[in-house]
Amino acid sequence: MQGLEISTGRVGARRDIVLFRLRGYLDTETCSQMLHQISDTMKEKVYHLIVDMSQVNYVSSAGWGVFVGEIKVIREHGGDLKIVQMMPEVADVFEMLEFNRILQHYESIEEAIGDFDLAIGVDITKSLSRVYQAGENGAKQMPVVSPPRPSEKRQGESPRARLRTGFAKPKLDERNMPLAEKVKAVVIDDPTQGIGGIIRELNTERFGFTKLGWFATFRLLRKLSLDTEEKRKRFYRSR
Repeated sequence: MQGLEISTGRVGARRDIVLFRLRGYLDTETCSQMLHQISDTMKEKVYHLIVDMSQVNYVSSAGWGVFVGEIKVIREHGGDLKIVQMMPEVADVFEMLEFNRILQHYESIEEAIGDFDLAIGVDITKSLSRVYQAGENGAKQMPVVSPPRPSEKRQGESPRARLRTGFAKPKLDERNMPLAEKVKAVVIDDPTQGIGGIIRELNTERFGFTKLGWFATFRLLRKLSLDTEEKRKRFYRSR
């Protein structure tokens, strides 16, 4: 397959998010297609965008430039552009070029939708059925948000507060927990800590003086989808 295929659909509790599904490669020859799609979406006054890159095997600097070039305007209008489901080789270049400092990225479409919906006050702790509305280009149906059956809400409690309801620290001996669970426990205590802070916390009596190098810690965090501060905060809120 050559070139770039783009399908679009509306997702989210209010159908106010446009999901772009990309297939192929994004470079100097194809980036104009992506720019055209984003520009048309913004002309419709829609500024909540998700780009699914699960079927994109290559992105050049020009391709990334499309997103970076538009992100300021999108955020000035109260929106955002979120990248989801990058292939490992694409994610490696994304992080190496430090575009992760500019663009938000997620492991799944559901996570990105949840963040958008949370920002507008939708209770994402509910069980939601997902519906994909196909665009004019004939995108197939896929799972996105339609309201669940009515249920009682606790008055005066925000969605963020409900996310934290029921949180309890592990009761097991943390020195004998699996390494992944130790890392999660550190993140729950302080999701703002960077890799260095996590390494130092693991190497304490509480966690049996577990020693882990920087790269090993980064690989584990990435495997757990905790490799950015935003992901760690999202994990903390979900507990």
